[in-house]
Amino acid sequence: MSTKTENRLESQYGGIALEGRPHALSAWFVVALRVVIGGMILFAGLGKVSEWPFDAAGYLAYGVDPASPVSGLYAAMAGNAALMEVVNVVVPVTQLLIGVALIAGAFVRLAALGGAMQMALFYLGGWTGDWLALFDSTLIYGVVFLAVAAFGAGRILGVDRRLEQVEVGGEALIERYPALRYVLG
Repeated sequence: MSTKTENRLESQYGGIALEGRPHALSAWFVVALRVVIGGMILFAGLGKVSEWPFDAAGYLAYGVDPASPVSGLYAAMAGNAALMEVVNVVVPVTQLLIGVALIAGAFVRLAALGGAMQMALFYLGGWTGDWLALFDSTLIYGVVFLAVAAFGAGRILGVDRRLEQVEVGGEALIERYPALRYVLG
């Protein structure tokens, strides 16, 4: 394995320029990060499925601290039986899909965004109003999901690399449909 390849990270936003030269092994750690966070959410979904039927109503009604900015919204959601039927299926199914997609490196940006959105909802539900709890694990997980998306981790030893190169009408899929850059990668 060669560690002599030079990687570069560069960005300029709001007049601030960032530049770095990460180690050549960084690509392996990006893959590891993608697989680990994918495994974390996959096993969270498997846990919910294995104890089926999953029911989020108790958490939404009684598990959210009154200091949370979403406590009223979550309590109202728990009181709507039709909505809870949807939530009780959507949460574990999306966790399974996000986990599988991240582990395989397929539709990584879409999956990572879904994971970050779930973590944001869990983070808000867990907010107690205490500033020391500002950086709890769900916030950290959310940032990891966003980092996986930002690194285009599906292009590194993932299915997205192959998907982007599929030819459609004589040109690469990603060239023919540039909007897919926001989903793949």
